[in-house]
Amino acid sequence: MTRLLIADDEPAPREQLADALTQAWPDARIVAQAEHGADAWDQWLAHEPDVCFLDIRMPGLSGIDVARRIAGRCPVVFVTAHGDHALQAFDAGAVDYLVKPLEPQRLAQTVARLRQNQQRPAPAGDALQQLLAQLDARQRRPAWPDTLQAAVGKEVRLIRVGDVIYFESDSRYTRVVYAEAGEQREALLRTPLKDLLALLDPARFQQVHRSTVVASAQIASALRDDDGNMALRLRGSRDTLTVSRPFQGLFKGQ
Repeated sequence: MTRLLIADDEPAPREQLADALTQAWPDARIVAQAEHGADAWDQWLAHEPDVCFLDIRMPGLSGIDVARRIAGRCPVVFVTAHGDHALQAFDAGAVDYLVKPLEPQRLAQTVARLRQNQQRPAPAGDALQQLLAQLDARQRRPAWPDTLQAAVGKEVRLIRVGDVIYFESDSRYTRVVYAEAGEQREALLRTPLKDLLALLDPARFQQVHRSTVVASAQIASALRDDDGNMALRLRGSRDTLTVSRPFQGLFKGQ
């Protein structure tokens, strides 16, 4: 059975899409519905669905941000109320798209195409990456922050993002490990890791586990053992970080 994930920050369109998919694809199952991009990414990690239907414009992580993270691992269908969103790029065939309000005939075409291509790998080549970059450039996003506020006892410290070695989920908080004055230090952020992802430049940070995000420049090597497990050795720390299976494809060698 094909497993589907849908994400839209507006309840009515999300419910409409869920009902429409139930009618158009009766042998598929919706395993997760997400209200925003961070939730969609978290749900993808939890369920690893076969197809994702993502609204382009969502607070925090956009649908494009989520698509970049899952590129090559499952097909993505973008859903947008903005009919002028790079439709020529969409029509190149890298991914499919639906325009709200949904038209049953158009959804049926999308479902038929997805079912026909189920045995093929999800597109992850240059065409997809160019499309995502083109769409991302059309979005207005705030500048990436230079500092983060973290708690150490009764003190609130301002930690430079450039000093961060890695982040790790710690219950309701996020533990940040960073370098300062040649020493490794740590503090707690009140922002959950899945929400923190929307504040981090993906060119500088990589998620390697559902609970871990590491500064790319701090990764020295990735070591796979005989059982298929993988761990990272870091330049700025003696700690080693586990790489979970969905992220092991990030480290293939050249």
